[in-house]
Amino acid sequence: MAPTRELALQVTDDLLIAGGKLGTRVLSVYGGRAYEPQIDALREGVDVVVGTPGRLLDLVKQKHLDLSEVGILVLDEADRMLDLGFLPDIERIIERIPEQRQTMMFSATMPGEIVALSRRYLTRPTNVRAESHTESDATPQVVQHVFQAHQMDKPEMVARLLQAESRGLTMIFCQTKRACDRVAADLVQRGFDAAAVHGDLGQSQRERALRAFRSGKIGVLVATDVAARGLDVDDVTHVVNYECPDSADTYVHRIGRTGRAGKEGVAVTFVDWNDLTRWKLINGTLDLPFATPEETYSTSPHFFAVLGIPEGTKGRLPKDKRHDRAGLDAEELEDIGETGKTRSHDRGRDRSADRDRERPRPRRSKRSRNRTRAGKPVEATAAEAETAAEREGSSPRRKAGTDDNVVDAVATERKRSRNRRRTRAGKPAADATEASQTA
Repeated sequence: MAPTRELALQVTDDLLIAGGKLGTRVLSVYGGRAYEPQIDALREGVDVVVGTPGRLLDLVKQKHLDLSEVGILVLDEADRMLDLGFLPDIERIIERIPEQRQTMMFSATMPGEIVALSRRYLTRPTNVRAESHTESDATPQVVQHVFQAHQMDKPEMVARLLQAESRGLTMIFCQTKRACDRVAADLVQRGFDAAAVHGDLGQSQRERALRAFRSGKIGVLVATDVAARGLDVDDVTHVVNYECPDSADTYVHRIGRTGRAGKEGVAVTFVDWNDLTRWKLINGTLDLPFATPEETYSTSPHFFAVLGIPEGTKGRLPKDKRHDRAGLDAEELEDIGETGKTRSHDRGRDRSADRDRERPRPRRSKRSRNRTRAGKPVEATAAEAETAAEREGSSPRRKAGTDDNVVDAVATERKRSRNRRRTRAGKPAADATEASQTA
């Protein structure tokens, strides 16, 4: 079990490589994809199922997934999996797995309360650490920089940082989904090949952005913490914390996307004035030497010096260097039969436009304007005039047989209808005269 869809997909790919020659059948199940291909694969039989808790539980409830014969249970990113948000689903799944099993938990960080909680699911557990005791909790192969930066100056600082020497693939982490979209759009406007990954995007969009980033078609990936857990991408040289992380564990997981497998990397963290207190807590927990970050701007000389940014670098790429990679559009958007609503703003606009194009528009009836005189249609007035004339035995049409008499009759009728009566004290003048005579 994995906490994110991207991590489940990555684990599946690694298991296919590891067990390919053994004929191991591996299936990944997670939300956002259609159920039918996953159900068909389960009916044929698999050896390993990798998935997120929500989709696993759905398949169990629908009786497509049988857990009664499971012999090994693995929780990847265990501290996140046993978080309160995942715990109810985890417990429901564990209830359906035999007690006689092997349980393994993997995580870069393991807080004390999570260790105590994990003892409920482990029997005589053994703790294995893949590092020496002299190393700090933060990744030792990563050169870390922390700057106190202004919120309005961060886009310019990031744009200049991305032009540093020996800069390869770069991941930028934001706290919110809206900030991810804003930063990615700003970088694209400045000439960089960038894409965003967060929970509001459709699953096919998220996978396309990750594929484009892994293959080098885009050089910058802007993401929330959905991409901070366990993702392994080769040649990530820089990690940027656009906003201060919310905890020490989040900081460790974020900067751990670079400096992997013995390689060196660079981690840059921007701390706003409002986040100084939170950063001091993170700094103290990890025993880092950045308790008071240096106030830094996009024009600060030390910012250029420590990051290897050439002098004179501006916040926009030169025209001959803009969009030098294939870009996100070069990666095909896969049709995976997405489930649920797509909440991305751009996708929402596209879908609403499609609906507008498909919706048949009501046919407008031809407008017919009727000429009126004295509030009555001209035709009706003429007909009334002719009828009155016929009653009197002097129809205009009978006398002349032309339209001139009709027009004269209409004009006469209109003139009659417009007679104005004189009034006195709100009464007709004749009535007022009789009343005065009587008085």
